Amino acid sequence: MSKIPVPHQKLIEKYGPHKAYTPKGGFEGSSEPDKLVKTHCCFCGMQCGIQLKVKDNKIAGFEPWMEFPFNEGRLCPKGVQRYLQNNHPDRILSPLKRVEGKGFEPTSWEKAMTRTVHEIQRIQKEYGNDAFAMLSGVSLTNEKSYMVGKFARVALKTANLDYNGRLCMVSAGAGNKKAFGLDRISNNWSDLKHAEVIIIAGTNISETFPTLTHYIWEARDHGAKLIVVDPRVTPIARTADLHLPVRPGRDSALFGAMLKILVDNDWLDHEFIDNYTSGFQETIDAVKDYDLDWAEETTGIPKEKIQQAASWWGKAKTSFLLHARGIEHHSKGVENVLSCINLVLATGRIGKPYCGYGTITGQGNGQGGREHGHKCDQLPGNRDITNPEHRKYISEVWGIDEKDMPGKGLTAYELIEAIHRGEVKGLISICFNPLVSLPNNNFVREALEKLEYYVCIDFFLNETARHADIIFPGSLHEEEEGTVTTAEGRVVKINQAITPPGEARKDSDILIELAQRLGAGDKFNYKNSEAIFNELRVASKGGTADYFGITYEKIEKNMGVFWPCPSEDHPGTPRLWEDRKFKTPDGKAHFNPVSYREPSEVVDKEFPVVLTTGRVVSQYLSGTQTRRIGKLVDQYPEPLLEIHPKLAYQYGIQERELVKVKTRRGEGEFPAQIVETIREDTVFIPYHWGGKQSANQLTIGTLDPVSKIPEFKVCACQLIPSGKKAPDIKLSKAYQSL
Repeated sequence: MSKIPVPHQKLIEKYGPHKAYTPKGGFEGSSEPDKLVKTHCCFCGMQCGIQLKVKDNKIAGFEPWMEFPFNEGRLCPKGVQRYLQNNHPDRILSPLKRVEGKGFEPTSWEKAMTRTVHEIQRIQKEYGNDAFAMLSGVSLTNEKSYMVGKFARVALKTANLDYNGRLCMVSAGAGNKKAFGLDRISNNWSDLKHAEVIIIAGTNISETFPTLTHYIWEARDHGAKLIVVDPRVTPIARTADLHLPVRPGRDSALFGAMLKILVDNDWLDHEFIDNYTSGFQETIDAVKDYDLDWAEETTGIPKEKIQQAASWWGKAKTSFLLHARGIEHHSKGVENVLSCINLVLATGRIGKPYCGYGTITGQGNGQGGREHGHKCDQLPGNRDITNPEHRKYISEVWGIDEKDMPGKGLTAYELIEAIHRGEVKGLISICFNPLVSLPNNNFVREALEKLEYYVCIDFFLNETARHADIIFPGSLHEEEEGTVTTAEGRVVKINQAITPPGEARKDSDILIELAQRLGAGDKFNYKNSEAIFNELRVASKGGTADYFGITYEKIEKNMGVFWPCPSEDHPGTPRLWEDRKFKTPDGKAHFNPVSYREPSEVVDKEFPVVLTTGRVVSQYLSGTQTRRIGKLVDQYPEPLLEIHPKLAYQYGIQERELVKVKTRRGEGEFPAQIVETIREDTVFIPYHWGGKQSANQLTIGTLDPVSKIPEFKVCACQLIPSGKKAPDIKLSKAYQSL
């Protein structure tokens, strides 16, 4: 018998006997699994292929899936250890009810269901249907995302449904729809390998999407020039040919200045602009005064670097531009996205081999989850809930009268504001942790405390769930069959490896039973996940996100199918726009004028330092899963305040000194990490922690007027050193703090 590592022994002592992992990372006997299940990682939008080893209905380890075409067996630190959460002692194994003064106690499914349905009906009878809201997550499969949208509108009959993709890709989605009429990356990743110039804007690829880095390296091997736009010298920026250390919130000024340089030097594709686009003149008029001196002063980037970036981009024959949350988490996130798209359209490098553009989706099903109906303004197939034709079609698929379908509801942060106003009285959430994820989370906490009834579906007791009246134990990624759509638009299959433990149930079964009890059971008569997917196919037919030609059999045969795929004999569409027929009303790609404006909050004498937030390699989103995986906790056990040596010297801050960071929303204390890889006027805190360690107790709730995404990436702060050194955190303590 292998010796049990100390941290696992601590867990056994704390929680009682529980199968422990060997130093090799699996269970004793895991070399002889009962089965090996081909599926995908549960974390980021890459959705890397992986094989899970199953022993006694538990995940006992993994094997690389070398044949899957994207990652070819490669996995990041999170992917390698994602299976370790499956048998964690924190797993919720039965329904829980809140008992005031005592915390949570187990209850029966019957009592939990009966109480929940009673409270939904009571609140809606007293205050109206929209007084009960729903929030969901895009780590759910396409099937569950689709069913959440249908459940909210058909069973719950509320307009107030939104999702945590509101905190991720919605600015990119809005920009893509404005420019192209369709929201998806233009190419599959293999095209990236042969691009001559690659711009990566606001995306820390090496830490947040590590397996995508392989494609960047291949491009570099072929001679590609790499330009990285980021206020921090991230790992990918350290390898770049050109790093543009933009001042947070000034991205559109940079891209506008680059566009002016393209125009001034006639580095333009006139044939493409004249024949396949509209709005070019208005767009270049908006940047006509963006000279390099102004750009340098505004962005904080030396003008020589801006000139060089524009020159490389303008003269290239092939190129790829990628961005993520760094330019999207702003009160002008859509404008930032459109300013990127303007660079792509001006040079006509889209819809061709090795020429592409797109956003990198951050969450596991960030792409599919924003296509099929759990956004407040959306119906399946990426249809518009305010469009009469779209409403009519989906109503027919669902078997309801169009007049009974609710209209557009409130976005995620707007729902929190509505709770404060007393307009929303009840809430159901699934796989969403807004108390960590949303900005100004002291405001969010106050909202949760005002709810008359809150029911949560999740597999761990996250920070938000602790405010629930009832908790339904749901399913992990590997416990229910379904599909997800990767960041490149490839629909792949999640195969069920095990069944939920204890009294936990599949998420879809929970929603189906609630629908039945709410009187809509005839609309949720699904035998299995494939039946849900087949209805989704029909619901998406004819929409811009058309999955009609995709089947489970076709996915497994081809290891994924790219949408749009309008018929079963269609091969799918790895590269968009080769026919130059865009999905806009006039069939052209649209330039969009962008006039620079400042962030909603700028530094001043009282709050003189810029605060920005983001991710680290070993953690994921709100940390509900990754903060329960010991080796990932050990790699980055607490949020650190990254600060440049010059700024640290100015404030007299020492390494590991506790520093109070204060904004107009709140304050928190963080250990200083003095690094040269950040702008001298900016500090950085990762956001994966809750409570007193939360970065989002500091961030601002200002929203983009179009996408309604919060401005996570820039706010003004004070730094107050404590003179006290932070205690060292050891692995065993990190385990015990979960």
